[in-house]
Amino acid sequence: MTLENVRLLVIDDDPGIVDYLLDMLRHKGYSTTGFTQTDEALSAIEKEPFDLVISDVVMPGMRGLELMAAIHQKRPEQLVLLITAFGSIDLAMQSMRAGACDFLTKPFRIEELYSAVTRALEDRQMRRTAVKIDYTGDKNSDTSVFVTRSTCMRQLINLAKRAAAVNSTVLLTGESGTGKSAVARWIHDNSPNYQGPFIAVNCAALPHNLVESELFGVRKGAFTDASKDRPGLFLQADSGTLFLDEIAELPLEIQPKLLQALETGKIRALGATKEDEVNVRLIAATHQPLAQRVNDKLFRSDLYHRLNVISLEVPPLRERKEDLDELVKTLIDTICLRLGKQGPINISAEVLRWIQAYHWPGNVRELANTLERAIVLAEHDTLFIEDLAQASKIPFNDKSFLELAMMQGWTVEDIQQAYIRHVLEATGGNKIQAARILGLDRSTLYRKLG
Repeated sequence: MTLENVRLLVIDDDPGIVDYLLDMLRHKGYSTTGFTQTDEALSAIEKEPFDLVISDVVMPGMRGLELMAAIHQKRPEQLVLLITAFGSIDLAMQSMRAGACDFLTKPFRIEELYSAVTRALEDRQMRRTAVKIDYTGDKNSDTSVFVTRSTCMRQLINLAKRAAAVNSTVLLTGESGTGKSAVARWIHDNSPNYQGPFIAVNCAALPHNLVESELFGVRKGAFTDASKDRPGLFLQADSGTLFLDEIAELPLEIQPKLLQALETGKIRALGATKEDEVNVRLIAATHQPLAQRVNDKLFRSDLYHRLNVISLEVPPLRERKEDLDELVKTLIDTICLRLGKQGPINISAEVLRWIQAYHWPGNVRELANTLERAIVLAEHDTLFIEDLAQASKIPFNDKSFLELAMMQGWTVEDIQQAYIRHVLEATGGNKIQAARILGLDRSTLYRKLG
């Protein structure tokens, strides 16, 4: 997009400032419009979208934060850059919580405004160019893992496309919570057998003594409780895909039979006198290093090599931080749809910064669970940092907390207040206990709480 196609709206009650900013931004090449009245500005925003709104904080009859809320009511995705002569950490925090993308304090150099506008527009463009991979099949799947513009995920997608086109066995590796099951389903849904069944099972969840009958089936009378024939997962997945998650947990004594099924395309149910032919594409997944399990004699080397025909590693969330903003929006939409939440759930810029700072050891699963708890517990339609802190297990002594504090420009007092709130939450609001943990007397705690 060329600069003349970028539309900026300037709002300030001082006509001189509006004219000056319009001239400077037009000189830079932007298409600009300005207003000194908030009602006129809101009317213009309602009629057509702007790439960025630049607004003074203090306006006649309506403060800038109130104006920003009114703007977002008309256009929830509208970027707003605030300008103020009353710069403070408190105002910065309020602005971020209300959804401002940035703020500038008067007096500022015009180069600072140019930089702030460029940052806002670049962030907007990056969010718009996030890649969403569509399914060719007709199954319902979790697509959140494929909301991406990161290099590592694009490489995974390219390899997954190639794997989907053939019927070879696939081994998915990666940390817990990265989305291996979603990748498996995506491969199936984009394979020639996408109209066939997709059967998924977690090997760690199968009772040890029932693994063989679950996988291969059982015939009536094979053992005492076998009162009727029961097809196994292989037969249920015939003409489709069988996904074995946590394959490293498969008992050693069952592994030769799985290998034989993969080699011959035939299975024999418990108590059966003949084999059944099956056309099954196997996808296996594990968060454990299978090669090390082989060295430790806990996994058969021949089965490992048979599974490892096509190996795909799903990267952890900390290696795809550039995906987080779009991923959060997608997860929120998915969660709200599932929970039947009405209306859009917005997320403050402060929360997005926190999410970017945290290292997410539980990956996409931890992020999704944290967002769901925050949405359920929130009392409003915007998620603030307090909602995330209440919903997450993120410790306040975590490195991410310090990184967030630095990004937000928090003072020692800000950090102290945040820690006091954390201790109060941990003690269930018990101020006597909180004061004891903090090493404060009750009167000092009450004073600090305001």
